[in-house]
Order: sequence, then structure tokens, then C-alpha cells
Amino acid sequence: MQSNKVAQAAPPTTPSLMTKTLFCFEPIADWNAKILILGSMPGQKSLTASQYYANRHNVFWKIMGELLGFDPDCSYETRLHELKAAHIALWDVLQSCTRVGSLDAKIDANSITVNDFQSFFLTHTNIHTVFFNGAKAESAYRQHVLPTVSAVPICYIRLPSTSPAHASLSYEQKLQAWRSALKAQN
Repeated sequence: MQSNKVAQAAPPTTPSLMTKTLFCFEPIADWNAKILILGSMPGQKSLTASQYYANRHNVFWKIMGELLGFDPDCSYETRLHELKAAHIALWDVLQSCTRVGSLDAKIDANSITVNDFQSFFLTHTNIHTVFFNGAKAESAYRQHVLPTVSAVPICYIRLPSTSPAHASLSYEQKLQAWRSALKAQN
């Protein structure tokens, strides 16, 4: 006897709902960098675009453009050039991790691998300040990296996350915090 029942396919899974190992980008840094800005791990939109802070709702480039005097809508290459010209390096604390979606809160703590900061600081000896772009970057660095790096005289400053998920502060409040920190280091 033949069934008239139609087989149903499994519901499609979307990348934002799947857990997979994610890898960060290479650092953006010249030999003369003085400030290192650290995020935790790029979000899905950044990973898809292969660009730091590619989510249009993330205000990182808007803040950097305001503080460094460039158009935040210029090409990605130009934005990176402007950071380097200001002696600012950009990287992430985590080399790899597993995470569902883009939120730092969804990072599986048991999957974390951090970047090689000991080697980075040995080749970027002018860095005197690290800005953490949010709490997760700071906590991951302090827990997993700080105990492994040689005693280097570096000032560590946590700044409000530029992520759209960090909505407790207005754009103006974030801008002012970043402006104050950058001005104090120059």
C-alpha cells in the first residue's frame, strides 16, 4: 500500500543559529603603532565581509572618523590607512572560538583560543596603550592573555563597546568616552 503522506524536509538552518568555530582576522598594525584597540571576536557581518566592524549599526568607524577626521563611509582600505596614520593598531583578543550568532555572551568559554600577544608586543614595541572595545574583550584579555605576556609597561583602558548590542549608552556618550581616552594618550 502506497502512502499519500508527503515527506517533509528538515527545517533549514541558518548560519546565525549554528555553532561553528570562528577565526579572527589578522591584526591591522604598522611597526610604529602606539595604541592597540582590541575587540573580542568579529561578528557575523564582519566575518562575512572580511572587514573589522562591518555591521553598519556598529559605531566604531563613525567614532574613529569623528576623532581622526575622516569620512566613516570611505573605503575600508582608506579607513585602515587612517588608523595606521594615527598610530593605531586593530585586532581581537580571541583567535578562535565557537559562538551562536554574533553576541559575545554566546561565546562558548571552553572553546576560546587567544591570539599570540607575546609575539605581537615583541614586534610592535611602541605600543603603550590598549583600548578594549567592550567588557568581553577586556575580561578575555585579563583572564587568558595578561598572565602570559612579559611585564610590558602598557596602560589598559576599557571603553564602551561600539556594538549595537550595547545600547545602554547613547552614541554621544560613547563618542565622549572614546574621545577622552584617545586625547589622554596623545
